[in-house]
Amino acid sequence: MSACAFVTGAAGFIGAFLSARLVREGWEVVGLDNVNSYYDPGIKEERLWMLREADAEGRFTFVRGDLADAALIERLFAENSFDVVVNLAAQAGVRYSIENPRAYVESNLVGFFNVLEACRHHPVGHLVYASSSSVYGGNEKVPFSEEDRVDSPVSLYAATKKSDELMAHAYSKLYSIPATGLRFFTVYGPMGRPDMAYFKFADTLRAGGTIKIYNMGDCRRDFTYVDDIVEGVVRVMANPPEVREGADGLPTAAHRVYNIGNSDPVQLLDFVGTLQRVLVEEGVLPEGYDFGAHRELVPMQPGDVPVTYADTSALERDLGYRPQTKLEDGLREFARWYRGYRGPQ
Repeated sequence: MSACAFVTGAAGFIGAFLSARLVREGWEVVGLDNVNSYYDPGIKEERLWMLREADAEGRFTFVRGDLADAALIERLFAENSFDVVVNLAAQAGVRYSIENPRAYVESNLVGFFNVLEACRHHPVGHLVYASSSSVYGGNEKVPFSEEDRVDSPVSLYAATKKSDELMAHAYSKLYSIPATGLRFFTVYGPMGRPDMAYFKFADTLRAGGTIKIYNMGDCRRDFTYVDDIVEGVVRVMANPPEVREGADGLPTAAHRVYNIGNSDPVQLLDFVGTLQRVLVEEGVLPEGYDFGAHRELVPMQPGDVPVTYADTSALERDLGYRPQTKLEDGLREFARWYRGYRGPQ
């Protein structure tokens, strides 16, 4: 009998690529997503189409619903015997959390609580959940290590992700739930989120507008290609932490956290230069496009941080894996997909 995974956020960027890989590898997958309009639902529908194309054996079941619906989550767990749960559903975006904080409480806190409660009452072999590099906040020590203190979030989004880690640790300790949190670092690639910088830059340049480069260009980001993220998730899924007995005779928390990043932060101006070049080379923008006339250096925005930089030594030590896709290669794959999706300028 095939192993069964529950993937929340299955129409999301990482969730769709993960679900497609799992069904190709023989997993039964139940995917949940509310397909909301935080960004263009058309891209989410395209990801679901991609998933159906990958699902030659009919192993994927899609449920359109909300993670905050406790009755729905309980029903799905009661009706299925999930071996692994991968919680990727979340209200994403740092700046949006300043404008719409309630959405983050509902999805990232209440929704994740519903998953934890379901795992408590319907035991699973492994709960894997998305955290974020944003938990490191304004930490000045780089690269960011899982051993660093993360008590100073600079956005509500970051605070909810740190809260998820704490809740998962508590439930793991109390109910012996093997759980692993994954701190993702700036994920990019084809079919990505339109609210991410590389996608917004492409849209703006294609429309002849002016892109805004924050902190006067003095930002560095650890860009991580989506396939590398999926590979990391799959390896983590297969390696749950062991439930052990503590000195007090009670189980210890079978909970751990890993960074998944490229460990190669890129200066934002260099990133923009590479993106612009591949957009021209792949026919999204015309030869001779005047990039200098279409960009503006602006101050840092609230909730942003100047640098993200992953220390992935724990992931390498425990699972023998480190993301390696070069930025230019990943951006080229994005540009090729983007040209088919949006068309040339």
